[in-house]
Amino acid sequence: MNSLFSAETLVLLAGLTYVLGYLTINQVILRLLILLGTGFYIWYYAVAAEEPLWTAIWTSLAIGAATLLGLIALIGRNSPLMIPKSDRDIYPQFHGMVPGDFRALVRMGRRYVVDQDTVMTTEGSPVEKLHFVTRGAMDAEKKGVAFTLPPQIFVGEVAFMMERDSSATTILKAGSEVIEWDVEKLKRKSRRSTRFKLALEAVISRDLALKVAYAIAVKVDEP
Repeated sequence: MNSLFSAETLVLLAGLTYVLGYLTINQVILRLLILLGTGFYIWYYAVAAEEPLWTAIWTSLAIGAATLLGLIALIGRNSPLMIPKSDRDIYPQFHGMVPGDFRALVRMGRRYVVDQDTVMTTEGSPVEKLHFVTRGAMDAEKKGVAFTLPPQIFVGEVAFMMERDSSATTILKAGSEVIEWDVEKLKRKSRRSTRFKLALEAVISRDLALKVAYAIAVKVDEP
């Protein structure tokens, strides 16, 4: 065997790639380095002794296969191909949510156009549905004060996040389009997947920040 690829060199290369992988934040690069390191270990087990160390080789192959499956799932979750064609128009509004989580979210919801004015939330009442208005107009009332809301925002998100009754009454005007989710289903999904929960909370938090900015802008423009 060439000295460059001696058994000792293979072990060093395998260990080095593992260390670099564990020091890497990027999950794709991490898995690629672990795969490379696993390949070096398999090579080492094949040549270190007179006979290949089959138990170690098969174990390493299992580790490599699991790492590869994780890599494929990671790349798939982040691929734009995961975004359903019917919902690609609204994906930019879910800033920061990877395609896989967005796909899971919209598949749990129902997207439709209302044919008449529809009450989405009632002040002081529990919120059973979370809404995202994709287009149209909304009227709202809070503590006797009436106002309008722009489209492309969540409705009922504060009650959903804080697990309390709605703070306002909102009415979606006829001809508007909305996505509707069952709150309990979203909570169950969030309990099963921390990644999904964090992604959804990040999107809702951004939505709340935009609403604060919108409210400030409206007050500034008022005479």
